[in-house]
Amino acid sequence: MPKLTALEVESLSKLGRYADGDGLYLQVDSAGNKSWLYRFQLNGKRTTLGLGRYDKKTNSLSNARKSLLEKKRLVANGINPAEEKKRLAEVAESEANAAEQVALQKDMTFERCAHEWHGRKKAQWRNDKHSNQNINTLIQYAFPYFGTRAVSEISLTDIKKCLDPIWDKKTETASRVRSRLEGVLSYAMTSGYRDRDKGNPATWRGQLDQIYPQPEKLKKRRHELLGTSEHHAAMSYEALPEFYSRLVQKEGIGSLALQFCILTLTRTKSIRFAQWEQVDLAKGVWTVPSSHMKAGIEFRVALSERAISLLKDLTQVDDYIFPGGKIGKPLSDAGMSSVLKRMEVTGATVHGFRSTFRDYVGEETQLNPVLAEHCLAHRVGDATERAYARGDMLAKRFDMVNIWADYVTSMVRKDGSP
Repeated sequence: MPKLTALEVESLSKLGRYADGDGLYLQVDSAGNKSWLYRFQLNGKRTTLGLGRYDKKTNSLSNARKSLLEKKRLVANGINPAEEKKRLAEVAESEANAAEQVALQKDMTFERCAHEWHGRKKAQWRNDKHSNQNINTLIQYAFPYFGTRAVSEISLTDIKKCLDPIWDKKTETASRVRSRLEGVLSYAMTSGYRDRDKGNPATWRGQLDQIYPQPEKLKKRRHELLGTSEHHAAMSYEALPEFYSRLVQKEGIGSLALQFCILTLTRTKSIRFAQWEQVDLAKGVWTVPSSHMKAGIEFRVALSERAISLLKDLTQVDDYIFPGGKIGKPLSDAGMSSVLKRMEVTGATVHGFRSTFRDYVGEETQLNPVLAEHCLAHRVGDATERAYARGDMLAKRFDMVNIWADYVTSMVRKDGSP
């Protein structure tokens, strides 16, 4: 069969398939468009492979014949040209991705990655203070050592340089820094900024726990050496009624807040940010929003008659029940502790009154200890128990808080004097 000529290829316009020999064909469709085809047989199977559209300059007859020779060599070696084309495309794509990955890892410093991680995780923290603490500890303790280094190159040696100076002296801070380092490096691996086979050098279990003492054990040992307690200092329940009788004589919003705190068994933050709209005096319930609870779960406080009476005697001057020095601002963080200081109380903290309540219930009453834990907003039982016992025992808690309030105010006269 005579071969095609360049002139023929250019002039052909009729629908059909025209052979050039050796399996090369020029195909013309109904619209006059031309393309090259290669028909070959491999392993008993006849296959047609496209060699691209005809173009007088870039894919002429001469170009098609050269391409045909390359494909014929592959077939002669038992290789399917179509599969080889696909393989080469995948290799090229893989190489391009690898090159892009190398460039990405080279440009992504630990500092830049940490800020990116912080930005993505920001929504999970309750407030700006917690959010800022997470990045500020890294800025202070990690960035000076390897902030400008590529996150892909951070090693166990780098992590040790960061943690060694603070693990024994600032154990709690060091533990938090370690956790945040682990988070940033895990984010780096997930995001392709760090190869997974390099692992995470800030992981605690099976790695750093073999290098550093357990934080809790280290903290406990330090308290033993100093002769101090690792828990919040608490006033004995025997001393509380006399103290409370003196407390009610103190003027100021801080004293009132502390009285309410002792009666309701709540934490400092809940008291400081308590608002009138959260309280239902008719039902005797104060609903603390999740954002003001340590566990991050909304909690209903059962108010004793004494606590309700205290609130009714207050004049509402702000949205906050216990406002600070400026309108629209809550009581300061030291508002209640400063009252203890002025009263020259030592060996006790605001938070410690919760322990005082627990000791009183356990030592002086036959009340249900589980109910006492609910009064303190503690999580009771394991995850399985909590999954089925979802109530907060609010109705039963009213009796307990009234018994507690009667004990606390037992040395206060009806006229409020000690």
